[in-house]
Amino acid sequence: MKKKYRVKSQRRFTIFLALLAILIITTATTAFGFNNAEALTRPVYTEIQIQNGDTLWDLAKAYGPKDQDIRKVVYAICEINEIHADELQAGQVILIPKYL
Repeated sequence: MKKKYRVKSQRRFTIFLALLAILIITTATTAFGFNNAEALTRPVYTEIQIQNGDTLWDLAKAYGPKDQDIRKVVYAICEINEIHADELQAGQVILIPKYL
């Protein structure tokens, strides 16, 4: 014997279907990676080859913004290149962020 289902409240049924559709779409986009956001601006770097006598402090003064604390620029350079300030060697190539 076939059982018949009857919708008692059309409003409640419509809300249920809408929520079910939102849940399915959210799950699908998460599973397929469609909701990953990328920054509109990507960091831009200047590649610098270290010369004898160069220090991170001098490079930060030359390439960093004039209104920012030089210590923060030095720290950013160290973080990007995964180095410490005392590890600079002549001939080494490092990346320095371009500040626009």
